[in-house]
Parts: sequence; C-alpha cells; structure tokens
Amino acid sequence: MKTVNVVLLFLLLISLYLHWFGDGGAYDLKEKQRLYTLQLQENAKLKARNNQLKAEVEDLKHGLEAIEERARSEMGMIKDGETFIQVIEDN
Repeated sequence: MKTVNVVLLFLLLISLYLHWFGDGGAYDLKEKQRLYTLQLQENAKLKARNNQLKAEVEDLKHGLEAIEERARSEMGMIKDGETFIQVIEDN
C-alpha cells in the first residue's frame, strides 16, 4: 500500500508541475494574455492612425482647401495676387 501511495503522490506532483510550468500551463497562459493585451493596444493605435489617414485622403480627394493648405505649408506656394512676406527676427 505504501508503494501505491508513493506512486500516486509522484503522479500528482508531476501533474501539478505540468499544470504550472508545462507547455500551455498557468505561466504560459499568463504570458500569452499579456502579449494579447499588448497587441490589442497596438491595434487600437494603428486603427486610430488609419482612421486619421482615411479622413485626410477623403479631404484631399474632395476638398480643395486641404490641397491648398498642403501646397502652402509644404511647398511654399501662394495664390495669384498674394504677396509673400517673411519676417526674420533678430536674436
């Protein structure tokens, strides 16, 4: 009977070890949940960025003000009849 108890105790210890430290065990699950949460956060950031870019593309497709603003700020363009004045401050 003693031998059976020792074997059962040994099997119990092995199963507990596998539950906590084995592949798919508690620690593995906790790490996968942490990685899942990080990925969800990254996805939310990228989704917000995509929505912002979609809105900008729609604005550029349909709105002339956005195109004009880009031309002014990025290329330094001006309208006919406008005068460009640059103020340089002395430091």
